Amino acid sequence: MFKFFFSTGARRAPEGLPGHLVKAFAAGTAVWVVYAAGFSRADSLTLTMTFLALMLVLTFTLIGPLPTSSRSRVGLLDWVLAALSVAAGAYFVSQAEEIAQRITLLDPLSAYDIGFASLILALTIEAMRRTVGVGLTSIVLIFLAYNLWGDHLGGVLGHGEISYDHFVDITIFTTDGLFGVPLRVAATYAFLFVLFGTALSKAGGAQFFYNLAAYLTGGAVGGPAKIAVVSSGLYGTISGSPTSDVVTTGSVTIPMMKTMGYRSSFAAAVEVAASTGGSLLPPVMGAAAFIMAEYTGIAYAEIALAALIPALLYYVPIYLQVHLRATKEGLRGVDRSTIPPLGQIMKDGGLFIVPLVIISWALLKGYTPTYSALYGLAGVVGVATLRRATRMGLRDIYDVLSETSFRMVAVAGACAAAGLVIGGITMTGLASKFSTLVFMISGTDVLLSLVIAAILTTLLGMGMPTPSAYILAAVLISPVMQSLGIDLLAGHLFVLYFAVMSALTPPVAVAAYAASAIADENPLVIAAQAVKIAIGAFLIPFAFVYQPSLLLNGSIPQIVFAVVSAVAGLALVAVAAEGYWRGHYGRGPRLLLFGAGLLMLFGGWLFCAIAVGVALLGWVWNRAMSSGEHLTGAPGE
Repeated sequence: MFKFFFSTGARRAPEGLPGHLVKAFAAGTAVWVVYAAGFSRADSLTLTMTFLALMLVLTFTLIGPLPTSSRSRVGLLDWVLAALSVAAGAYFVSQAEEIAQRITLLDPLSAYDIGFASLILALTIEAMRRTVGVGLTSIVLIFLAYNLWGDHLGGVLGHGEISYDHFVDITIFTTDGLFGVPLRVAATYAFLFVLFGTALSKAGGAQFFYNLAAYLTGGAVGGPAKIAVVSSGLYGTISGSPTSDVVTTGSVTIPMMKTMGYRSSFAAAVEVAASTGGSLLPPVMGAAAFIMAEYTGIAYAEIALAALIPALLYYVPIYLQVHLRATKEGLRGVDRSTIPPLGQIMKDGGLFIVPLVIISWALLKGYTPTYSALYGLAGVVGVATLRRATRMGLRDIYDVLSETSFRMVAVAGACAAAGLVIGGITMTGLASKFSTLVFMISGTDVLLSLVIAAILTTLLGMGMPTPSAYILAAVLISPVMQSLGIDLLAGHLFVLYFAVMSALTPPVAVAAYAASAIADENPLVIAAQAVKIAIGAFLIPFAFVYQPSLLLNGSIPQIVFAVVSAVAGLALVAVAAEGYWRGHYGRGPRLLLFGAGLLMLFGGWLFCAIAVGVALLGWVWNRAMSSGEHLTGAPGE
């Protein structure tokens, strides 16, 4: 049932002349985006309309209508839908100036306006179904139905009558709907950063990060899993997609972990947890972070800087659990002789650090994410040119351009879906009604409201790409945060964390499904273990809401104390989750350690003092249990 609900159309690799045409179209789309986003003076509405039309053409030619569709041939229906996408795009681009100048709900729409609006809406919904599955499409259709017929509902959720013309006017002919912030971000920042990541990987950057991770951690106990943690985090900050990261780095790390003795489910879970966190790791993060900057008005550099400590904390319990599991099961590291020396690694690929430094510098200097991505891309090209071994020729550049457009198809579908939902929420005032419902459940209790917000965000995000999950949660749940007096940045980062975590949370866990094919293991088993390994991610957002110093909001002593207490708390949580530290821990002591970890995370001298006492009690209790078991077993030995 779940597989059907979240299955997408078959990914195609068209053969022959159609394949060459589609690839050339994709490469041309990438060239146009670079020009339009970085150098053109065209208005954002025209840019977004053109981008959607181009992405729709690629969607219908690259993704079949069903999971069983041909993976090598584009059907007649798909060519027809691609042609209709071109026609609809041409109409809206030709009318862009009039659309920008008209007065919403006052200037009447022509029959052509209504017809082409209905066409683009239908094409977008079909593209959405193919790219992100029936699940997200059903949610969007429910919102659209609520817009049109919600006036028949009574009580808090009811709203005034909305005609079809009114609905189309807001949803299609304003920047509050389909052509709004999510799609605009996909057409600029997100596309350019995906292009940057694709180029960096093509030039050899992914191999460099893997070799560096292998040198740093490969020879230690549990080295293969530690390589997965470090390399997936480094690569994930560039790719911004948990699923893409799993497929790219997991194809190497998962088999290696299995060969070294890790169970297949645990190996896949480590990869899923580490890859998912890459979307939270500066300086690039994922597309959702750029949408947050646009949506909140907070500079992206400020968001990235604030997110740095929580993102590093995310990996603390993952790394510790990997180490504890390896120690418990006696799993060795990688043979050091197979790992290149650091000097050789830096000689071969050290220059790949330069593009990341360039992006970080540009963001901190106040350049827009668009230009930061372009500068980073220029850095990649420069590095690739200097490195003879991976110098990119015209063919390589052509492949990078087309591959980027291919990767953006699903992101564009998800962002278009989010735009449709935002338009409906704007029309009906659903966000304020949603806040009322939350407060009816939680009252004004901050902790309970945060728990409800976390659960709802995770549920909303199941099966969705992170940008869509974040946007839905930001529109519906962030007003609750603001009503509770929570800082704007902390509230949106809280929502972002749980939107990202929906990628590994059962029962959907799209990243776990990607890993299951590599590990040959049940995806739900992988997802359950990934939640355990990434448990810190479900606690850190609460920590930085209660300890703003974790977001670098405070004095240096406050920041140091918050970081130290958070690391100690996450270490206790990791020991409790794994049930091992210099010996096995029973259920009771593990619960005490987990409780002590939570107290540490919430911070404050008093809480930390109590946490130390609770942790010592758990340790003493476990020692007593271990001694009792030893004495009981002694006579029979």
